[in-house]
Amino acid sequence: MPTQRGGGPTMHDVGKLAQVSAMTVSRVLKNDPGVSEATRERVFAAVDRLGYRRNETARSLRLGGSGMIGLVVTNLANPFYSRLALGVQEIATEHGFRVVLSNSADQVDKEPGLVDGLVDHQVEGLIVVPAGSRQKHLEDAMRRVPVVLAARPPAGLDTDCVLVEDFHGAREATACLLAEGHTRVAFLGNPPALYTGTERLRGFWAAHEEAGVEPDSTLIRQGLVDAVTAERATAELLDLPSPPTALFCANNRISQGAIRVLLKTGTSIPLAGFDDFDLSDVLGLSLTLVSYDADEIGRQAARLLLDRLGNRGAPPPAARRVTVPTRVIRYGPLSGGPREVRA
Repeated sequence: MPTQRGGGPTMHDVGKLAQVSAMTVSRVLKNDPGVSEATRERVFAAVDRLGYRRNETARSLRLGGSGMIGLVVTNLANPFYSRLALGVQEIATEHGFRVVLSNSADQVDKEPGLVDGLVDHQVEGLIVVPAGSRQKHLEDAMRRVPVVLAARPPAGLDTDCVLVEDFHGAREATACLLAEGHTRVAFLGNPPALYTGTERLRGFWAAHEEAGVEPDSTLIRQGLVDAVTAERATAELLDLPSPPTALFCANNRISQGAIRVLLKTGTSIPLAGFDDFDLSDVLGLSLTLVSYDADEIGRQAARLLLDRLGNRGAPPPAARRVTVPTRVIRYGPLSGGPREVRA
C-alpha cells in the first residue's frame, strides 16, 4: 500500500493499479457510459483493494472544477420549489455533482447578490428561478458559467429554460368550471409581473372566450403573494353584492388561502387551481386542480445544464426550451373521487 499525504490512496493510485489514467478513474466513478465494461471492472477492483475514497477538494484541483452547481429558487417554503430542488439534486448526484441552494424569498433585489455569491464560490453552472423580469445580472453570470432558467423564461437572454404548460393548464381547468355552467368565475392570481401570473390569466381568459362567456373584471384579483393575501381577496369577493359562483386560483398557496375562507364561512362553491397539493383529495370540496411533475422541471433543468458542462470548449448549442406537461385532476363530490380530465 503506498503511503500518501493525508493518509489515504489517491485517484492516481487507483489508476496506477488499474493501469488507466486518473481521468479514466474519474469517468468510471461518475458512471460515464463511454468507459468499457472491462476498464470499469478493473477500476472498481482497484478501488476495493486500496479502499479509495474520493477527495472532493483534490478532484476539484485535478479536473479544474468545483463539482458544484448552484440553484436559486424564489420560495423554498413553497412545496413546488422543494420538489424542483429534489429533481435537480437527483440528476446532479447521478453525475457526481453537489447542489448549493439559495433562496431569494421573491426579492428581486436580493437575487443578484445570491447569483454573484455562487459564481464567486466557483460553482460550475447555475439553475435559476428568476424572481422578476430584470435579468441583467444573469447575463453577467453567463459570461463565467452556463445558466439555465426554470419555471420562468429568459427575458432578453439567450439561454436554456424549462417551463410548465401554464397557459394550457389554466385554460383547461377554467374550461371545466365554465362547462358546469358557471359564468361568474373569479380569478385570484399572483403578481402580473411574473410570467406565471400573466400566462395563467391568459389561459383563464382564453377559456372564457372559447366558451363565449365575458369575464367580469370586478372578479379578477392579482398581486397575491401568499395564503394570507389570498384569504383577504377571497373574503372580499364573497362579500360582493353579486359574488362569484366559482374560483380559479393561480397557485397552491392562493388555493389554500381561498379554501380556508370557504371552510370558515361554510361557502360551498367549486374551486379550480394551479398546482395539486397534499390532502386535496380528502377535503370534501369540489376541486379542479392542474397537476404536473415538479421534480421533472428540476431534472430537465439539471440535464440541460450538465449537457452544456459536458460540452465545454465546443461551439455552444442554440438555446433550448423544454416544456413539462400538465393534466387536470378533479376531486370531491361532483367527481365521485379523484379522476383525470382528458383534454
